[in-house]
Amino acid sequence: MRTVHEVSELTGVSIRALQYYDRIGLLPPAEYTESGYRLYDDTALEKLQQILLFKDLEFPLKEIKAIMENPDFDREKALEQQIKLLSLKKERLEKLIDLARKIKKTGVYTMDFTAFDTKKIDEYAAQAKAAWGKTQEYHEFEEKSKGGTLEGQKKLNVQMMEIFKEFGLLKNEAPDSGEARKLVKKLQEFITEHFYTCSDEILSGLGTMYAGSGDFTKNIDAAGGEGTAAFANEAIQAFVGARGQV
Repeated sequence: MRTVHEVSELTGVSIRALQYYDRIGLLPPAEYTESGYRLYDDTALEKLQQILLFKDLEFPLKEIKAIMENPDFDREKALEQQIKLLSLKKERLEKLIDLARKIKKTGVYTMDFTAFDTKKIDEYAAQAKAAWGKTQEYHEFEEKSKGGTLEGQKKLNVQMMEIFKEFGLLKNEAPDSGEARKLVKKLQEFITEHFYTCSDEILSGLGTMYAGSGDFTKNIDAAGGEGTAAFANEAIQAFVGARGQV
């Protein structure tokens, strides 16, 4: 057994954070001493590792608690995703080191900013969150998907791409134009009707994924032309930002 101070020193997690995790039921200690001090066993430490892994994937503590209490929680899958995320971060760090060495060696300022790009990391984290997000929206999606066919799913995907084709036609306009706002609203309503309730917060996250330079971006740009995904994201963020000011 380890005390809260020992766990803090071992893990780097502050005592205040460990106490908070206990209060919200995320990481209760294995037991308490007669004086009320927290004690943690190896099982609790293993659970703390999982919590920290999900924090790296940028999950809120409330969602981490829901995921880890879910009977479908797959520890191996979580580890695989963390390994992938860490590999992407390592790749980016190596690029930054190479860039710094190049500047030091040549003594010449370079206009290469690719090493600072976090799009791949951000998109992977977002996809991992979507996979683990056993939220109300996820369950709603499961319910709406029951009894669905592959052909039906393909049809919905085609209809979604048709909306992005419309974004492509507007990409030379201001992202906060009236037509762009109408189209964002149309997209939000389409997702709500066919998949899950698409709140402004979720919509904003989707916009970030759309412009993340991965498969989302490729598919959207294939439908609406190069730059469509980036414009759709700008329009979404403008839409969400304007509503947040009301």
